[in-house]
Amino acid sequence: MSVENASANALLPKDASAATTRLHHACMSSMPFEDDADFTDAWRGLVAKPSAARVERKSGAVVWDFHAYAFEQEVRAPLTVNPSLWRLARLNNIAGLFKVTERIYQIRGFDLSNMNIIEGDTGLIIMDPLISTEVAAAGLELYFQHRPKKPVLSVIYTHCHVDHFGGVKGVVDEADVQAGRVSVVAPFGFMEEAVSENVLAGPAMGRRAQYMYGGLLPKGEKGQVDAGLGKATSKGTVTLIPPTVLIRQEYETQVIDGLEIEFQLTPGTEAPAEMNLFFPSLRALCVAENACRCQHNILTIRGAQVRDPKIWSYYLGETLERYGAQSDVLFAQHHWPTWGQDNIRVFLEDQRDMYAFLNNATLRLLNHGLTPLDIADQLRKLPDSLARKWYNRDYYGSVSHNVRAVYQRYLGFYDANPANLNPLPTRESASRHIEWMGGAAAVLAKARQSFAEGDYRWVAEIVNKVVFSEPDNVEARHLQADALEQLGYQCENTTWRNAYLTGAMELRHGVRKGPSRGGLGVPPDLMNALTPEQFFDFLAVRLNPNKLTQPRTLINWSFSDTDQDYALTLREGVLTYLSHRKHAEPDVEVAMTAALLVPLGAQPEDFPGMLEQGDIQVSGDSDKLKQMLGALDRFSGSFNIVTPQGLES
Repeated sequence: MSVENASANALLPKDASAATTRLHHACMSSMPFEDDADFTDAWRGLVAKPSAARVERKSGAVVWDFHAYAFEQEVRAPLTVNPSLWRLARLNNIAGLFKVTERIYQIRGFDLSNMNIIEGDTGLIIMDPLISTEVAAAGLELYFQHRPKKPVLSVIYTHCHVDHFGGVKGVVDEADVQAGRVSVVAPFGFMEEAVSENVLAGPAMGRRAQYMYGGLLPKGEKGQVDAGLGKATSKGTVTLIPPTVLIRQEYETQVIDGLEIEFQLTPGTEAPAEMNLFFPSLRALCVAENACRCQHNILTIRGAQVRDPKIWSYYLGETLERYGAQSDVLFAQHHWPTWGQDNIRVFLEDQRDMYAFLNNATLRLLNHGLTPLDIADQLRKLPDSLARKWYNRDYYGSVSHNVRAVYQRYLGFYDANPANLNPLPTRESASRHIEWMGGAAAVLAKARQSFAEGDYRWVAEIVNKVVFSEPDNVEARHLQADALEQLGYQCENTTWRNAYLTGAMELRHGVRKGPSRGGLGVPPDLMNALTPEQFFDFLAVRLNPNKLTQPRTLINWSFSDTDQDYALTLREGVLTYLSHRKHAEPDVEVAMTAALLVPLGAQPEDFPGMLEQGDIQVSGDSDKLKQMLGALDRFSGSFNIVTPQGLES
């Protein structure tokens, strides 16, 4: 093989190694692959498959491709995919319009999540309209091709994650909501949580989500095959319409278009603001995302606040006790329904016990003094009675990651060893390690031997230090990519597979520089939903003190349309504020409408034009305000992950 061919081959995905193949063969004997009941249930109630091959934006850009996973028709898993994961990937690829029970229909396989369509007396209730307007509209159109075309009278958001509200403007017109013709129902705290999670750390979460969901990977046997909760995330227009009705009581009954619905608030479970729904007349229970056909995350690898498995388990027990004997079908916002009281009872018991085990077993071991990694090593899987249930497998969350999350929730990131109180920065630590180990060449020689032995976890740990010490070392990058790739092939967990394979791809080809949504990294509708308080919080996050020269600036900021006043203090590069206050002696005063906050934050360089046009009235030292706006950072959304920051990879 020529040098040129060898170099080109190093950039290509590799085949499964012998060690990976052996692991997959062992997997086949560890689970009941002969049980095909899930496939029967996943096809049950099919009304129609998608009527189009793709969903597109008006520009022609592809939002969703129904044929992207055609390679998953084969029953036998390829050697580059864990057989258990392959099974789930094939189940999640079953797409279309399904009848759950009388008056309840489900759109599946159009996005990461499901959209439920409930038939009221005179119109429709849409529950969780997916991520993007384009796929939500396509799902509703498929429904209309097979059911009477009635108006949408209400939208229900079960919780505050974007895959459950982002497509809302694809199924209703915001003008109808504002006019009172359409209600939007959500759990108490929805807006605060939806906006705060997606804005304050949104740019970083978005970049990490590229790894978690595999959105940058090609779809295929050596690439992205699934995302655990569904196939992938759609790539369309994300929107948000604020709720008009908030569910505030632990149990609250509403009648929507003649249909009685009992809402059960479950705050602090899978989301900070979430609720289950029970339809008494239909004997149907919706568990939102509190129970899925997989183990969920206590701490998602894209990043979020750590969830509480104890309260999660408790609410599942409450749901079972209150609704189990009254329910003939259970459906959720991911995966396929569960029919039959006995099946519903066992499913909820198992999911309840799974989260309780993760919480209690972690606490037991941390109270024995074990560290997070020690606990993850000791608790490699759930008890056999739970682990052998397909819906408890590590497809989305994992025991390893979840027990570390529980540790973090109770004790934080520090493991109590003083040696870990003040470790060296990543790159400096890597350089010193490699120097002490005899240099990069010596380390890579040993790493290649470990790779040949199938010890990929160790290779990934050690060669990562070479890459961070010498980011231009092509040999190290390629060996690290090969190790991550085999780890990805071995994973039953979809998000781990996607992360490993995305890391391998970026080590070989570098980081793809993508659009940054105006430098904010946040969808416009979410920005438009910000309250002034949330907007000032986001300004404070973006403020770069190194760009400021004024030690102190006092600003009174007033909004004429909402009659709100804020006293902002910029001191030593730190921005704080008080609501319903004014400084007695401000340096500058600003008057404007709240609607101009987002344009001003997105394009602060337009401030002089807004001032000249009279959109903003400023008195006092306007130069101080200009300087503050000029000191706002923009976030690229494509920072390095598997190579050091500050370097082009």
